[in-house]
Amino acid sequence: MGETVDEWSPPRIHDEEKSTPSEYSVAVSEPPRKVHGVAWFLLVLAIYSSTFLYALDNTIVANIQPAIVHALDGVDKIAWVGVAFLMASSATLLTILQLFSQFNIKWMYIISIAIFEIGSAVCGAAPTMNAMIGGRIICGVGGVGQYIGVMNFMPRLTTMKERPIYIGAIGITWGAGTVLGPILGGAFTDSSAGWRWSFYINLCIGGLFAPVYLFLLPSLDPQPRGTPLKQRFARIDFLGSFLLIGAFVAGIIGVNFAGVEYAWSAPGIIVALVLSGVAFIAFGFQQVYCILTTPDTRLFPVEMVSWRQPLMVMVFVCGCCATVCLTVPTYMIPLHFQFVSADGSLQAAVRLLPFVCLLVFSSVAGGYMVSVLPYYKPWFLVGGALCLIGSALMFTVRAGTSAGAIYGYSAILGLGSGMYSQLGHSVAQAKTPVHQLPAAVAFTTTAQLNGMTFALSLAQCVFLNEAIKHIQWVLPSESHERIVSTISGAGSTLVQSLDPETQGKVIDAIVYGLDRAYILSIVAGALVVLMGLAMKWEKLELSGAVAG
Repeated sequence: MGETVDEWSPPRIHDEEKSTPSEYSVAVSEPPRKVHGVAWFLLVLAIYSSTFLYALDNTIVANIQPAIVHALDGVDKIAWVGVAFLMASSATLLTILQLFSQFNIKWMYIISIAIFEIGSAVCGAAPTMNAMIGGRIICGVGGVGQYIGVMNFMPRLTTMKERPIYIGAIGITWGAGTVLGPILGGAFTDSSAGWRWSFYINLCIGGLFAPVYLFLLPSLDPQPRGTPLKQRFARIDFLGSFLLIGAFVAGIIGVNFAGVEYAWSAPGIIVALVLSGVAFIAFGFQQVYCILTTPDTRLFPVEMVSWRQPLMVMVFVCGCCATVCLTVPTYMIPLHFQFVSADGSLQAAVRLLPFVCLLVFSSVAGGYMVSVLPYYKPWFLVGGALCLIGSALMFTVRAGTSAGAIYGYSAILGLGSGMYSQLGHSVAQAKTPVHQLPAAVAFTTTAQLNGMTFALSLAQCVFLNEAIKHIQWVLPSESHERIVSTISGAGSTLVQSLDPETQGKVIDAIVYGLDRAYILSIVAGALVVLMGLAMKWEKLELSGAVAG
């Protein structure tokens, strides 16, 4: 079935009870990399392209949702255009990680890419909003598989000496995709190509690199050669997967339909939220007590969370909070300028540049500085404080606030979140025994994806509910449906038909809803500060971890 490989990590240290973090990072001699020259360049380019596309798809819809709603209708489902993608990724992340640990990595990776491309085709050709949401779900499943594939291949294809550089470049590639997502989406929407090319572009890039995936990627089997399928499937935690997926789907359905299509008190909303809570609790019990699974095969790395390792819990919380502070402004800033300044999709996306430039700068600079001054506590403290300050300032923004002020506020937020957005990976890996490194990667990646999913879902919920409520006070005679379409950007004729004074009140109501979404990032920044205060002043042993 291909070359057999061990778990992703250097050779196991058996006496981990007596080892120190520095001993976990001992370098061992290994043969040089097998692929060189043009083949290696193409291989790396192809692998990084899948990370880029996954990140791109995450944010490319940030400011093109009005165009999608205008074309497909279904204004009550606007939040799902962004949330469905992240929900699918978060819900299936741990299950796909297990599949990669049991089956041929090359073919799991290629299958993930194929799923992602199918989803992109469905989104690009979607005739209805339901088809668009379905395509986004498919993209989310395939995209997270692509990302896991990259994280599996890069450590195995590189030598230990060059590994930190190539793995660090994954973060840079992810950042580039995240930054360019809203800009490319806006550019396609405002051009003659149209918003559908925001998704068709994935097919072009995927097709370009298809021969590389098929013919240059090595075939790697994580299990011993000849391991039967029954034994491989027996190591998949199906019950845990079912409970986790059910918990995510029920919870996101409840939050996204509440207040927009149904009242919060509606029986369906209450049932969805209760089912989600019950499923999450059941998943926790099932993982802790290994019901129909084992400590080695359970879905969530429970061994990373214990009273003996409070740092890991704090790292998890900070990882969630970092993506909250990334997600809220990425979606809310373009909407602010689209409503207040009547910006087009591209111009609104360009308004994000102060935020994303400071984010990328602090992420890269922070990674370097941590390698020079390897104390992690101050980075969490300062980064969290800047996020708290920037979010509080964004909370004060009104319709009359100058663009320059918003640029400055968002730059503070970007500077702070970038300082610790990737630091959790380094801390978790430096403080984890070698044989648990895959669990550390799963742990920190879960934190980031969960933070993004719930941040976007809750931010959209807060924005829509608050804006709808305040517009109804201004326009008590207007129908709920017409108000919702106005907020989506698909019903601008309502605003245009009003007198200037009433128009101003409606815009104020919308901006008020946007501002309230920053409560999430205020809380996130405060939590990071608290976690930072609780952390020890100690050095990171970075010889086996990637800084930043």
